[in-house]
Order: sequence, then C-alpha cells, then structure tokens
Amino acid sequence: MTTDMNDNPQDKLIETEQADLTEVLEVASKAGHILLENGAEISRVEDIMGRIASHFGVDSGNFFVLSNGIFTTGHGKKITKSGGQNSTYANVEFIPLKAIQLSKVVAVNRLSYDISNNRIGLSEARERLERISTAAPKPFWEQILGSGLGAGGFCAVFGGGWSDCAAALVVGLLLYVFVLGVSGRYLSKIVGGICNALLATLLCILFWRMGLGSSLANVIIGAIMPLIPGVPFVNGVRDLANSDYLAGFTRLTDAMLGFFCIAVGVSLGFIIDSSMHGGMLSLTMMVNPETSSLFLQALAAFVGTAAFALLFGIDREHYVPAGVIGAIGWVLYLILMRNCGATAVGATLASSTLVCILSRIAAIPFRIPAQGFLLCGIFPLVPGAGIFWFTYYLTDSQFDLSMHSGLVASKVAIAIVLGIIIAMELPQRLFSRNHRTH
Repeated sequence: MTTDMNDNPQDKLIETEQADLTEVLEVASKAGHILLENGAEISRVEDIMGRIASHFGVDSGNFFVLSNGIFTTGHGKKITKSGGQNSTYANVEFIPLKAIQLSKVVAVNRLSYDISNNRIGLSEARERLERISTAAPKPFWEQILGSGLGAGGFCAVFGGGWSDCAAALVVGLLLYVFVLGVSGRYLSKIVGGICNALLATLLCILFWRMGLGSSLANVIIGAIMPLIPGVPFVNGVRDLANSDYLAGFTRLTDAMLGFFCIAVGVSLGFIIDSSMHGGMLSLTMMVNPETSSLFLQALAAFVGTAAFALLFGIDREHYVPAGVIGAIGWVLYLILMRNCGATAVGATLASSTLVCILSRIAAIPFRIPAQGFLLCGIFPLVPGAGIFWFTYYLTDSQFDLSMHSGLVASKVAIAIVLGIIIAMELPQRLFSRNHRTH
C-alpha cells in the first residue's frame, strides 16, 4: 500500500490492520462461496469460513449463511484518530446453486485444514482458492456416460430386465446431451426440469414401441433417476439436523420443486403419447427375474451409485467406495424385505441409517466429507419408482392408486430423513478422534 512521506506511523499501522482484516475476510468469503455453490451443507460452510478467519486472527468475523447467499461482516481495532469508530468490513453475496462439483468441496475442506496446521499462508490460500474455483468440471463425455450408466443401473435396481437396462442406458445418454447442451444453458430451472423429464419419457416410449425394452415403466424409472434432486434433498435434511431450519426448509422446498417438475414432465409425455395413439398406455408393476438375484442387484446398485458419484463431480478415486456404500445399503434393504418381512419404510430406515454411518466411517481414510459418499450412496433408496407410479396413476385418473403410491413414496422419503438424522446424531468420537472430515 502506497502512502505519503508525511503519514503518521500510527496511521500506517491502522491502514495495515484494515487491509489485513479485509484480506482475511475476503479469503474466508471466497472459500464459503465455492462451498455453497457446489453443494456443501450450511454448517460446513460456516465452520470453514470461521476456521479460516480465526486462524488469521480475525476472531470478530461474523458469517451468516443462507442456502443461496453469504453475509460477511468484521470489525477491526478502534481508530482513535477518527473519534473511536471501528474499522469494519461487510459483504453480501448472492450465490445461485450451479452444477454440483463435490471435488471442489473436498478441495476447500482440505485447504482449511492446511491453513489450521500452518502449512500455508494467506496469499497462498487465496491462490489455491482461485485455482479451485476455476477448475474445469468433468468432461461432457464423462458426464453423459455417467448419466447412461446411472439410468441403466437403477433400471435394474427397480426391477428392469437386460433389455430394459439397455433402453434406459441409451435414454440416459441422450438425456444428458440435452441437459448439458440445451436445458442447463438456455432454460430456467423449472422449465428445464419439466423438459428433461418430458424428453426422457418420450424417448422411453419411442424405444419401447420400437421393441427395445419389455417393461416401459422400469425403463422410465431408470431414465429419470439422473434428474432426481438428491443434493438439495440430502443437504436439506442435514441442515435441519444441524438446526439450520431456514436453509433446511429452503433446500427441501427446492427438492420438492424438482420432484414436481419430474412429475409434470412424465405426465406430459403420457398425455402426448395418448393423444397420438388414441389412448393411455396400460402399465403394470413388474420385477424381471433376469436381474433379481442378490448379486446382480448389488452390482446394479454399485454401478448406479458410482455413476452418480461421477455426475456429482467426486474425484475418481472415490467412485469405488461410493459405489460399495450404495450397494451395501441396497443389499441390506433387499435382505430385510425378502427374508425378514420388513416393510418398505422399515427397511429404508435401517438402510439409510447404515449408509450414513458407512459414509462417516469412509470419510476418515479417504479424507473427504461424509456428505460426498452419503449423497451418492442414498440413491438406491430414493423412491423413484413411487414418484413414477404416483404420476402415472394420476395421469390415468386412477386416483386411489395414485394416492396410495404417493403416500408410500412420502413414507419412504420420511424414513430416509429419519435414518440420516439418527446416524448424524451419533457422536463423532465413534468415528475418529477429531472433527476433520465430518
């Protein structure tokens, strides 16, 4: 900072303190910005911002984090020359949720601990944050492949046969070409969500009428899984568990809006098809024995979960553990349903609790927030089939069956919520001696 030769030395010290205050809070705000826009939960954003500020001596920094914004304020030492006023810093940022890249959350999380352990200074922290912020997302081809594999894998999880999985895989590939090239760039969130589900439904119907796939319902269920708003749903639950009620309800509302857009898109697809062919398609629930063995179900859940880890931007070395966690949770669900007489709600509660516990355990050796594994591993338990059947029966004016399917899907969703909350309430000392990865 340049100054005049006649400046009082005390004034120079005050200006240096003010500059340091501003720089520290700017770095903390930058870290929070990256975390929030890439899907981190509110408590993690606040914790890391506070940790950075406190380490560099700005203990008076205050951070108020919402689901799409950060308010940062701070107070420096008193400036006696100006009548005792405090030097202050204030910044407000609106942060819209973009495409999720959990690898950036992991990178900022590791950066914060490097700062806490005195491995890097403030200027290097700023440089690393800039590199993290500008890091390129997964290549388009990789995201498209992840969508296809996820759709095919979850088609098998929800009862589809080999031909159904092939059809869902192709639709998943084509769907994400549209998502990345059109809806994600040019359409609003609501219109884009509806168009994505509409396109997936029409493509599934088209391939089914061409003879690819035996169960249209299972093909559609698999194809729409890449559209399920799992990130706002899981983060909303975690925010509520951390008593961040405003952010939690906001994110859950965002998730419900995503489910609504899927339902509208699927319904429009059936309406368009029925108007072209003179009647509503008659569909029934079925589980194809080709893929119903416990081993194949575990393999399908592994593939689907690992594919979603790719879509969420997790580092490649974490694909396998994420897939294993999802497969274990799904196998427990099947065992409880098939061999123990459990209800779907009870089996989901137990399985979601296990998935969350395994995510917390795996977070320690892999040095990744448990959220990364949880977001992916919970997907086999998400009631995608219930959402589809609720929409289908409602479109076909079978209101009793629609209400039943919707009620079951709601109960399963609540079971997932309770399972995550139960697992997150377990003390951290059961998983590690410190709080570095939780």
